[in-house]
Amino acid sequence: MSFAEDASAISNVCDCCDLDRSSINVVVSRGNPTARLMLIGEAPGATEDSMGEPFVGRSGKLLDQLLNNVGINTSKDIFFCNALKCRPPKNRRPLRKELLSALPWLSQQIKLVDPWVIILAGSTSVEAVLGKQKDSISNLRGKWQSLDGRKVMPIFHPSYLLRNPSRVDNSPRSLTLGDLLKVRNKIKERQKGYPFHSCDLERNS
Repeated sequence: MSFAEDASAISNVCDCCDLDRSSINVVVSRGNPTARLMLIGEAPGATEDSMGEPFVGRSGKLLDQLLNNVGINTSKDIFFCNALKCRPPKNRRPLRKELLSALPWLSQQIKLVDPWVIILAGSTSVEAVLGKQKDSISNLRGKWQSLDGRKVMPIFHPSYLLRNPSRVDNSPRSLTLGDLLKVRNKIKERQKGYPFHSCDLERNS
């Protein structure tokens, strides 16, 4: 199955839970499906549900800014998606059963994109991908995890940064920039062994 076919399947035939009944769009992805970097969030919000793309509201704009600040081009270098493809009612936290129901679609996306590095934004995506329910995001963020040979970096969700806007050293925003810098450096380190890849990470000038 190609990536386009998989996206169409998610949009047209997914019936793994009832969230599609309360949402406008099935929000599949945005960004470069051949990128070596993938970011997985929680679920679409109101803006994402309306526009049909993940991370396009206030949180997404902040996330794009932070990624660009460390030299990650958000159009070329990264693929965005969520653990859930439909917006939960009133933006509530996804239920465990919903995450499990949507996991086959997410697993298929990871398989098709085949990233070297995955960023997990927030505790819900950590739970969905790594199965870690008891570890807090404060303890996990900034520490490399592994998934099927891929490097995985948990970070604070950008919505948390909006609620904690300080930019001083060791603030959530400052720590997240450091975590994203680790991601950029890991990609560049990996590139040295794979110089033939045509979609390498390009640092913004």
